[in-house]
Amino acid sequence: MAVPVAARSSKTPVDRPETLAEAPMPERSERRVVSTGMADRLAERQAMARHRTRQRAGVIAVLALLLAGGGWLVLLSPILAVDPAKVTITGEGTVIEPAAVRALVTDVDGVPLARLDTVALRQQILELRGVRDVRISRDWPDGLRVELVSREPVAAVPREGTIALLDVDGVHVADAETAPENLPQIEVPLEDSGGRALRAALTVVAASSPELRAQVATVSARSQDSVEMVLRDGVRVRWGDASQSALKVQVLEALRAAPGAAKATVFDVSAPKAPITR
Repeated sequence: MAVPVAARSSKTPVDRPETLAEAPMPERSERRVVSTGMADRLAERQAMARHRTRQRAGVIAVLALLLAGGGWLVLLSPILAVDPAKVTITGEGTVIEPAAVRALVTDVDGVPLARLDTVALRQQILELRGVRDVRISRDWPDGLRVELVSREPVAAVPREGTIALLDVDGVHVADAETAPENLPQIEVPLEDSGGRALRAALTVVAASSPELRAQVATVSARSQDSVEMVLRDGVRVRWGDASQSALKVQVLEALRAAPGAAKATVFDVSAPKAPITR
């Protein structure tokens, strides 16, 4: 059977190349679209990176300015410096000279609190007569608190035409022309080697209650083992050494308060567990 001529001529060699030539065109167009999209995203990423870098640089610059300003404010500015009108001094007691303390504190007027050397200032104040201890604290923004602990005299000791006032540690804190009426006078031998008798007498005075201490006129000690007190009403108290002083105070006060003790003139508490009254 013969093939019709029209059927063989339906797909000519000319048609076939045209179809093959058109097929790759979408692929080349797709590659161009993909390449352009990647470039855009890369450019966007680079722009964001530059933006973050500028942000970080700005934050660092602001922080640097803040730190510099804060350092100036704290370390150099007069705003946070010691104001003499806002310095408080307490605890002068009876022997510390407030003017001497104030003079030392005046030297730091205008010094920024952060730069104030409180250790050096404390050492200077401790060297003043009558100062037992001192606590210095900053009172922000421009104040200062100076809290003193005074060496209060507890006894008077005659020395070379004057009266030396001593605290409980035997420290010479002041002088007086006459013995104060509210302080016991201590009498110890001039040849007291090492001051042991004086220390024993001061220990007894320090151990006494405020009520008993107010009644003591004199405390004598021929040696560290023979302390004796004379009260302002003439009663004599034989104390012995300075050991068990707290117990001896309790025993003496109990004996003085006991019925029938009004006529006693001697109380011997040198052996506190076996006291003698006569």
